[in-house]
Parts: sequence; C-alpha cells; structure tokens
Amino acid sequence: MKTLFRLSRLILPLFPVMALAVIFGTLGFFSAISIPVLGIESLTRSFPLKFLVLAGVLRGVLHYAEQYCNHFIAFTLLARIRNIVFEKLRRLGPAKLDGKQKGSLISLLTSDIELLELFYAHTVSPVCIAFLVSASVIAFLLRFHWILAAAAFISFVLVGIFIPAFAQHFSVKAGKEKREKFSQMNSFLLDCLRGLSQTILFGTGEKRLSMIKTKSEELSKVQKKMSINEGLTAALIEGSVFFCDILMLFTAIFLYQKEIIDFNAAVISVAALFSSFGAVIAVARLGSSLSQTIAAGKRVLDLLDENPIVQAVENCEKITEFAGAECEDVSFSYTDASESFNQIEKSQNGDSVGISNPCGNQILSGISLSFPKNKIIGIQGKNGSGKSTLLKLLMRFWDADSGKIKISGTAIQKINTADLRKIESYVTQETMLFHDTIENNIKIARLNSTHDEIVAACKKASVHDFIESLPNGYETEISELGENFSGGERQRLGLARSFLHESEFLLLDEPTSNLDSYNEKIILDSVKAESKQKTVVLVSHRSSTLEICDEIHKIENGRKC
Repeated sequence: MKTLFRLSRLILPLFPVMALAVIFGTLGFFSAISIPVLGIESLTRSFPLKFLVLAGVLRGVLHYAEQYCNHFIAFTLLARIRNIVFEKLRRLGPAKLDGKQKGSLISLLTSDIELLELFYAHTVSPVCIAFLVSASVIAFLLRFHWILAAAAFISFVLVGIFIPAFAQHFSVKAGKEKREKFSQMNSFLLDCLRGLSQTILFGTGEKRLSMIKTKSEELSKVQKKMSINEGLTAALIEGSVFFCDILMLFTAIFLYQKEIIDFNAAVISVAALFSSFGAVIAVARLGSSLSQTIAAGKRVLDLLDENPIVQAVENCEKITEFAGAECEDVSFSYTDASESFNQIEKSQNGDSVGISNPCGNQILSGISLSFPKNKIIGIQGKNGSGKSTLLKLLMRFWDADSGKIKISGTAIQKINTADLRKIESYVTQETMLFHDTIENNIKIARLNSTHDEIVAACKKASVHDFIESLPNGYETEISELGENFSGGERQRLGLARSFLHESEFLLLDEPTSNLDSYNEKIILDSVKAESKQKTVVLVSHRSSTLEICDEIHKIENGRKC
C-alpha cells in the first residue's frame, strides 16, 4: 500500500485529466447498465427504443474517452519517471554506480518503468470507477428493497475487494521473484553480448549457452507460477460472479414470492446487477498482474530513495580563477565509500546484496601533494597503488575519509559542483564513446563549440588526420561502446574532449598507454604546450611519458614515497 500510495502521488499534477477519466468511465458503465434496464422498462411501458441505441453509442464513445485520458496520464508519467530516474542515477554516479550491474539498471529504466503503465492506465481510475458504479447500483436497488441492495453490496465486496486482495497475496512473492530473475537475465545476456569475442576465442560458448538455458528455465518456472495464479484468479472471478448472479436471482424471486416487490422490480434488479459487474471485474483482474507492477514500482522507488555518497554542492561562492590545488594528509578507503545499491539489488529472501571493495584495504594514506598553477605534475606508481583514485578524489567522485583537498585555497566540498566540473577535465584510461557521430562525441565536452574548435582540439590530440581519412570524416557514426575503433583511437578522442573542454585543471590518467611512440610524442608536446595555460596532473607508469613533467611524485601502496 505504501508503494501504491507513493506512485499515486505522482498523478497529482494530472489530477484534472484523471477526474475526466473517472467521469467518462463511470458514465460509460451507466450507459452499459441502462441498456438492459431500459429494455425491460420498454416491455412494460411505452419507452422510446432510440434511447437504447443512444446508450449503446455513448458506451463506446465514453469508453474511448476514458481510455484516452488514462493512457495520456500513463505515458506522460512514464516519460516523467524516466527523466527523474536518469537524473537520480546522474546524482548517484559514479560512486554508487561502480560495481552496479548495468543490465539491472537497463531493466529498471525500461521494463520496470514500462510496467507502471498498468497502474496508471488500468488501476487508479478503474478502482474509482468501480466504487462509483457499485455505490450507484446499490443506491438504485435500495429504492426497491434494502435486501436487494445488501445482496449487491456483498457481491461487489466479494468480487471487487476480497478476490483481488486474495490473488495479490499469493502473487506478490512470485511477482517480485520474476522482476529479480528478469533483471539478472538482462545483466547476464548483456555480459554475454559484450564478451562474445572472448567466448569465441576461448571456446566457452557451450558453457555460456548452458548458463543461459539454466537462467531461462528459472525465469520460466516463475512465469509458469504466475500464469497458474492468473488462471486460478480468472476462474475464481468467473465463479464468484456466477454465484453472485444466482444469489441476486434467488433473492429477487424470494422477495417477489413474498409480494414484497413486484415482478418488474425483480427483473430490473437482477438485470441491473448482472450488467454492473464489468467495473468490479476490471479491478478483480488486477490482483495477480498488479503484483509485478508493485515489485517494479518498489524497485524504482527504492532507487529514488538512495542517497548519494557525494552530495552535489550548490549556491556556494563561485571560484572565478584557478590558483592551484593541493592535497593535505588525504586518506581514503573504498570499504565505506562504495555502499551497495541496497534497495535495488535484493537477494531472493529479501536481504540486501552489498557491493563492497573486495580487498577492503585502505587505498590512500596520508597523501600530501601540491599542484601549482601552470605546471605539469607527474604521479608514478605501480598498478593498484592509488594513482587513479587520487584523480577521482580531485574530481570529487568520492570524498576523502580524512584530510583536505583544496582548489584555489577552497575545500572542494565548498565549491559548487557545476563550477568544479568546469574547472577540471578528466581523461580516464578507458574512454567511453556514445553511439553517435565523432563530432557529437567530442562536442559533449563543450556543447556550444564550433566545428573549427573541434578540429583544433582533435589536432592537438593527434586524431584529426585519422578522422579525415574516414569516408564520412567527423560525421562518421561510432558503434556501441566505440567497438569499431582501436583503444588508441578511443584514447585520442578522449584527449580531444579534454582539450575542447578548456578547463584550467587537466587530469590525465595513463593518457598514452594505448599509443605508439610517435603519437605519444605528439600528444605529450600538445600537453606541454597546454601547460602554459593549464595545470596538468599526469598519471603514468611510463618513465618516457613523465619526462615532460616539472615535478614527479611516486606513490606506493597508497603512500607518497
């Protein structure tokens, strides 16, 4: 109920449209009920048959209007929820997204949110309509006799409340399990597709296929269980409606035999109940299918409830000029920082599945470094020594456990996050490329840049000639994850982004690891030239790369040597 209540609150901005849907739906059912009632009236008294035709036409028109309003609400809210979820992911990243299965997030952003359509289009207004129609039919039967009204009340409560509650109780566990299995299946298939070349290379296709089959069978078992529940629910609904119809029929006959009501009242009351079950049946059928929607909605809401490890900073004093940076006795461990997505990833028994640092060791300990303006500072060390982590702390992807990191003499926790992103530019070891043109991929560093500025940045990164050699030049489409480019080409495109960004503090993490000596020299010359206007932090294990540095600091086991 808490999940449904929170999902319902999102409808408030569209309440007028929802009200129209309820009005149209209620009037539509009144039109449907009036057809047999008016038909019986026409047999006993002079009644124009054209009203029956009008009621039939109105039923179709009003039902269409109701569905149009409901789906307008649903698709508007789904789009809004996707925006909210993506914005939340942006705020949670990268700290809380490291180690998170991307397939699970894709499942949440697509199928989980899509399932909410059932709630917004086929639950909220049908429940309101069922209540209004049922209450109106009970009031209508009350004018004949209170026993008829009581029989209708029992019928509506049984079909519209007890049956969906009963079905939902037995389906909620299966619905939750299906969403989990489906999410796991998505993650596994995504891994299989991304690692297809490695699977072929090492001949592990049969094993992968066997694992896919196993996961498919597990998902099928849950789906079969849900199908059985849905079938039993449908049978229970039909049986209950039949029982309630018989109850009303014998009640009306009993009252007629006792001469409490006349024949006309008996027939009309039976016809009214028989034709009024449509509204409550629509609600009753939601019982089993709604369990999946509740499970999906809970996953979405749990994500929205997550608190970022690093809180974005706004409305602080702006830093207009970069005057160097420094680390003072900085220590950091991923053990505390990398908290799990504890509300999204659940084990089958409902316990949280943590995502933590497998080593649990302290990454940095007591690091103190200074990064003077317009200097190139080199950081050297073995893999796992904490070099990349230091750059992430400078970017404030995480906050240090202890110590201070300052830019222009101000602690980075007191610098507006948007300003910090303008001041700094970060080139990672693995460059992420989007499925778009080369120009648009580079342009994300500065959206208002011109083509000439993009070309100039690419020349600095020694990638312009390569781009020009392609058939479509800068309009060449990059495949998913940039798989149609080599590691060196992706790395140079990442460098082009950083040069286009025009930040004053440039952080380079192994910028030449995938380059040959010739391209390495060209890029290092560009970095050297850029240092006249920028402060550069250059992380590398190559001594040749660090030759351009003004200062070199070594880090081993998280400590400065």
